[in-house]
Amino acid sequence: MAAEEAARFTLVITGAPYSSQAPQTALYFARAAVTAGHTIAQVFLYGDGVHLASSLASPPSDETDWPAEWRAFLGEHRIPATCCIASALRRGLLDESEAKRYAKPASNIAAPYQVAGLGDWLAATQDSTRTLYFNGGQS
Repeated sequence: MAAEEAARFTLVITGAPYSSQAPQTALYFARAAVTAGHTIAQVFLYGDGVHLASSLASPPSDETDWPAEWRAFLGEHRIPATCCIASALRRGLLDESEAKRYAKPASNIAAPYQVAGLGDWLAATQDSTRTLYFNGGQS
C-alpha cells in the first residue's frame, strides 16, 4: 500500500467557546492533524465562532481558556486565522481598523486573528485538500 499524502486542511469554526464544543473539538483535531504530519492552511471563524478571537474572554481559573489555547497553537504553528468581518461586527468584535471606521473606543480582536471577508475563506478552501466545519449547533 502506498504512503498516504499529507492533507492540507482549512478549518471553519462556527460555535462559540463555552456555549458549544466546536472550538474544543476543532483544536483537538488540529493538534492531531499536525502531529500526524498534515498541515492546517487556515482557521476561519464564522458566526458565533468569532468569539474565539476575543481579547476580552476571561474564563474562571478552573476552566480551560480556549481562546488562549487557540492563540498559542496558531502562533506555535504559524497558522493564519481569520474572522469573518460581518460576523465579527454583528457580535461587537472589532480590530483596530474597524474600531476607527465605526468610531468605537477600542478594539478587541486578539492577534493572530485578522478580519476578512468570505473571499479569503474561499481562497483558503481552494488552497486546501479538505475543508472541515466545526459547527456550534444549539445549546
